[in-house]
Amino acid sequence: MKIIMLGAPGAGKGTQAKMIADKYSIPHISTGDIFRANIKEGTELGQKAKTYMDKGLLVPDELVVDLVVDRVQKDDCAKGYVLDGFPRTIPQAEALDAALAKLNDKVDYAINVEVPDENIIKRMSGRRACVACGATYHIVHIPTKVEGICDRCGAELILRDDDKPETVKKRLDVYHDQTQPLIDYYTNSGILKEVDGTVDMKDVFAAIIDILGE
Repeated sequence: MKIIMLGAPGAGKGTQAKMIADKYSIPHISTGDIFRANIKEGTELGQKAKTYMDKGLLVPDELVVDLVVDRVQKDDCAKGYVLDGFPRTIPQAEALDAALAKLNDKVDYAINVEVPDENIIKRMSGRRACVACGATYHIVHIPTKVEGICDRCGAELILRDDDKPETVKKRLDVYHDQTQPLIDYYTNSGILKEVDGTVDMKDVFAAIIDILGE
C-alpha cells in the first residue's frame, strides 16, 4: 500500500499520514526526515544534499527523487509507505513515477485532504505557541486554562510569524501555484481520492480508512 498525501499547509495531512502509518504498520516518510537521516549517516546522497542546504539552496528534484526512491526500497517499506510532503510539483511526480516504474513499482493512492483556504487561515491563526517550553495550543480547539498563558510552564504564549494570516495566505498561494496541478495529475492517473478535511480529525481518518480498506 503505497500512499501519497496531498493537502495545503495546515490541512492536517501530516497528522493523517501518521495515523495511517500506525494503523497499517508502514513508515511515515517526509523528505525532511530523509535528508536528516542521510546527512547524519554520511551517505553519498546525504553529502550531496548537504552541499545545497549549506548554501541555502533548494535540493534539485533529481536528487530529492533519488533520496526518496532509495528510502522506499528499505526493508521497512516492504508492505508500503506514506509519503508526506512529496512530491510537491509535476516534475517531481513524473520523476518519481519513472523511477518507481524502473523498479516495477507504483503509487497506489494519492489522498487529498481538502480544506478551503479560509478554514486554514482561521485554523492556523488560532494557534498559539509557548515562548519558553514550545508547547502549542489553539484558542478554539486546545485552549489554555488562563488565556495567553502556557498550562505547562506558565510562560507567555505568542502567535508565531508562520501562523499569521498574511504569512499563511502567502504559503497557500505558493501551494496552489505549485502543488494544485498534482490534483489533476493524479486524477488523470486514476489514483486520486479526496476526503473532506473540515470535519473532525477522527472522521477524516475514518473516510481515509474507507478508501484504503481494513
